[in-house]
Amino acid sequence: MRHTVPIAAFATLAAGLLPDAAAAAEVFQTDAVPVSAEVIADGLAHPWGLDFLPSGEALVTERGGQLRILTRAGLSEPVDGVPKVAARGQGGLLDVAVAPDFASSNAIFLTFSERGSGGAGTAVARATLVRDGETARLDGVETIFSMNRRSATSHHFGSRIAFLPDGTLAFTIGDRGDGPRAQDMNDHAGAVLRINTDGSVPPDNPWANGGAAAELWSKGHRNPQGMTFDPVTKSLLTVEHGAKGGDEINRPEAGRNYGWPVISYGVNYSDTKIGVGTEAEGYEQPLFYWDPSIAPSGLAVYQGDMFPEWNGDLLVGALKFELLSRLDRDETGAILGEERMLEGEFGRIRDVNVAPDGSIWLLTDARNGAIIRLTRAD
Repeated sequence: MRHTVPIAAFATLAAGLLPDAAAAAEVFQTDAVPVSAEVIADGLAHPWGLDFLPSGEALVTERGGQLRILTRAGLSEPVDGVPKVAARGQGGLLDVAVAPDFASSNAIFLTFSERGSGGAGTAVARATLVRDGETARLDGVETIFSMNRRSATSHHFGSRIAFLPDGTLAFTIGDRGDGPRAQDMNDHAGAVLRINTDGSVPPDNPWANGGAAAELWSKGHRNPQGMTFDPVTKSLLTVEHGAKGGDEINRPEAGRNYGWPVISYGVNYSDTKIGVGTEAEGYEQPLFYWDPSIAPSGLAVYQGDMFPEWNGDLLVGALKFELLSRLDRDETGAILGEERMLEGEFGRIRDVNVAPDGSIWLLTDARNGAIIRLTRAD
């Protein structure tokens, strides 16, 4: 769940971002509606996460450790005060989320790979965004969560953020390239975790009183790089990378285990079997899976007036197949089918966000990464 940006403020900003952008827009036909795609910013170094400010402007992270603001004037210079990140492999500055009470607190949250004893691990920081004219900085930066076991590997950090309706913060961490860690209940790896916004543990977490790491919400996740709160089912949803096949959509519930690497719909990269097969007692089944893998990253539930045909559907970015996947759902949240859009048109899709006006914003993962805005073309 992201905070709400007033539509009027957003529309004013979007109209003024790039005055000539509409002339360069491309139109693509989808199953139900033509879509106009325009690049509204580029020159970003491997952008990873994006969220909207109440002003209608947007914060965007670059994996190398920069945070920028997309304003009417374009992309800002890097914001000062961002935590130092371990920018190597898949690590670096990852997701950004604007606090639900930003209008009064100016608080934002970041996930990043943090260097420390034993290597690197995923961390969460809270900070106050301060703006003085055209310059911006982060004040009061505090790391409110650090992974309890760092390692030397440079992949499978996760990591997305989602706010829950009760004000708590959920985030994901991958298995750090070591599958059995996803089944170690004292290890933060391979998990969805839940904390309060000050870093404390909610007393109703499944293991808040012992028996496992207190911050854990669910386990058995390989590398979730998409997460959102689903207003249709009133629950969290994740999308996560499988191995060779077996990318999954899951609904993480408190205390549940999602199987990795005991069960999987994929195989090892050597084509050997993973674990015991596709199901086993005590492990949850995915809501949907891909085989072959699309390498999913970024997940949003569409809600908006611009594409009413898609209301309630899931939007998933794909790195490997360079596409936007739309998973059609019924009114209960059951997945009925898939439409693949924009395949090969813009490169690796790293993140997906639905703006307050109903447009869809994509981040492309490249040395010269871009922000792409999708609007209705008919």
